[in-house]
Amino acid sequence: MVTPLTLLHTSPVHVPVFDALRDREHPGAVLRHLVAPELLDRARAQGPDAVVPALRALLAGSAGPVLVTCSTIGAVAESLAPELGVPVLRVDRPMAAEAVRRGPRIAVLATVDSTLAPTVALLEEEAGRAGRPVSVTPHEVADAWPRFEAGDTAGYLALVARAADAVTEADVIVLAQASMAEAAAQAKSTLPILSSPAPGLRAALHAAR
Repeated sequence: MVTPLTLLHTSPVHVPVFDALRDREHPGAVLRHLVAPELLDRARAQGPDAVVPALRALLAGSAGPVLVTCSTIGAVAESLAPELGVPVLRVDRPMAAEAVRRGPRIAVLATVDSTLAPTVALLEEEAGRAGRPVSVTPHEVADAWPRFEAGDTAGYLALVARAADAVTEADVIVLAQASMAEAAAQAKSTLPILSSPAPGLRAALHAAR
């Protein structure tokens, strides 16, 4: 029997993205999607710790591993794994590990400010684990998030790609949110640009096997 992988999203736009990744790279994998936009709203307003009770209730009874695709709440979700009794994985951890391997100067792009601190902390954690010093420079992409909320995906991705092209003093660029992933293909930068959905799903499905 195939073990299902539960994905927790804070936007419905991620569902077709991960389904497409599954169909292209992991045929036969079983994905179960939970969508809870209110978690990101609460985390942005009150801090990530404010969503712990809701996360606990949502994920209680999960039959297998959980992949959390929202970078803002990924760390607090991950911390619940011992009490839930199942692996809870954050989608951006494999990307962060790869960024650390790419070089010490890491530029982080995010479109919501609540994502920057958790992503910087994750990169520093992975750098410590690898024994490599890093310098992380955060950048918030101005005016992008309102476009995402309005459903202007093309405009959103264009702003992210433009922000990536403006980065020069870095060895690698990290796109902190899963929603930013498609901007990597639009950017003209010669720097490596990393996104989280593909490596995150790959790692989570490996954990589910």
